[in-house]
Amino acid sequence: MREMKMRQPILKTEWFLSPIVMVMLFMATAHAATPGITGPTFNLTAQPAYLNQPDGAMVYSWGYGCNGAPTGFAPAAITNATCPSMQVPGPTLIVTEGQTVTVNLTNNLPTAVGNTSILFPGFQVSTTGGVTGLLAQEAAPGGTVTYSFIASSPGTRSYYSGTQSDLQIEMGLYGAVVVLPANVPAACTSGLHAANLVAEAHWGEHDFRLSPAAYDHAKSCYDREYLFQWAEMDPYIHHQAEAQVLARIGCTAGAPGCSLNVPTEPYKPAYFLINGRSMPDLMDPNYAAEYPHQPYNGNPHMHPGELTLIRTVGQGRWQHPFHEHANHVRILARDGNLILSPSNPAENLAGILMFNTDTTPGQAFDGIFYFTGRGLNWDPYGHHPGDSNDPVASLTCTPDANGYNTGAPTAINFWEWCQDHNKPLEVTPFGDVAGGGPATLPDPNILTNGAWYGGNPYLGPDASLRATAPACATTSTDTLTCTNLLPSNMQANPANERGFAFMWHSHNEREITTNNVFPGGMMMMMLVDSREFVIDEAN
Repeated sequence: MREMKMRQPILKTEWFLSPIVMVMLFMATAHAATPGITGPTFNLTAQPAYLNQPDGAMVYSWGYGCNGAPTGFAPAAITNATCPSMQVPGPTLIVTEGQTVTVNLTNNLPTAVGNTSILFPGFQVSTTGGVTGLLAQEAAPGGTVTYSFIASSPGTRSYYSGTQSDLQIEMGLYGAVVVLPANVPAACTSGLHAANLVAEAHWGEHDFRLSPAAYDHAKSCYDREYLFQWAEMDPYIHHQAEAQVLARIGCTAGAPGCSLNVPTEPYKPAYFLINGRSMPDLMDPNYAAEYPHQPYNGNPHMHPGELTLIRTVGQGRWQHPFHEHANHVRILARDGNLILSPSNPAENLAGILMFNTDTTPGQAFDGIFYFTGRGLNWDPYGHHPGDSNDPVASLTCTPDANGYNTGAPTAINFWEWCQDHNKPLEVTPFGDVAGGGPATLPDPNILTNGAWYGGNPYLGPDASLRATAPACATTSTDTLTCTNLLPSNMQANPANERGFAFMWHSHNEREITTNNVFPGGMMMMMLVDSREFVIDEAN
């Protein structure tokens, strides 16, 4: 696929894929979040199951899961959460800084697999029970081992098998630990962050964050969050493991021949996973019934101006160069280590801005992404004050010290970049642009991509309709701001959503395929919508 260098939004229903693919992409309205289970005590099991893939395959895998009902689920606003006895990735373990965490692991893998274990990098771990392994205390087949550690600092980290890791991690034995800060800075519950909560309440949204801050630092505040775990999968290895397990059913642990000898090289992955799923499956809801062992999705969604926390873990063998269109990502921390400015650590962070966020195997990072619409050079809310019958069309934009409309959190154009307020997209719908607009839309009578051509670059259904309302054709003062688009050019799924879709994908092009078929793999969309579209992370 040709890399798209532009930094402008891809209109949600205007793209270069076929209409069928567009249906797959944009009929999905599920959103992500950071779903998981709460501690500080976790009872986990390791056992086999099959993972569903977009090409119809069911791949034999191993994974961690809940051994009985967990203590609780987070975020609390998700009401349909489950924790199966096997899932990939394993349950996200959510704890608070300073807590003593206890993880009881029972090995329910097939006897021939042998021992298994969990490593918790970044923590001082003590163990009870089990048997001594090379890297960790292990649970023998049918046995249990207990790990304990203090959640010494906030942040996102990985956990994974420390037993025959080349095979067991490949088979799916990995997950994430999220440690929330014990002391949330006051700045994260006041000012514009408090205003964002007012906006959410006004539009009927819930707060799906785990915390107002990622760390014990005032510059780590955020308004929305997502967790992404990257991995790849070689089905040949999984098929070999399945065949050898089936051939050894009923064998006695430790007896000659009751073990696996699965080659893990050469390594030729065919599936590239985000949270255990590939595109388009990763855009389906969290806890969707069709993925009983892959409960977590990967479908970020936001409103302009929100600071979006991205928690990312590299769980596989390869480094994945992931590109987030629309803006760079400011790295806050790596492996729970906040990156501070040496000159003024109390006030400033020193993490770099990344065009591609590298997901190194075994490494985690936390970063901040945001999009406001600044720099588009037109009014994405479709304001045209000449229409006296539409009060929304004549909303004001009062710039704050940074130039944004942040004084009215209940307004649709909360966080609008005021310099572009009332700025027309084009003067004449057909032909060249005159002096009043920075861009010309394609002639809708010539460019025919069918029902999936979005047709206009506005945020929200109200703005889309204002841009083609009768007043645009009859009110002389509106001729500089309205576009001449037909109703058929304004279709979208769902009907009340008009926004920008920014493609987020691996820059290793083979990784945006599933079994070498495009599109698939490590690809998703960051959907940006204005405030009248309610983002519900529970679905």
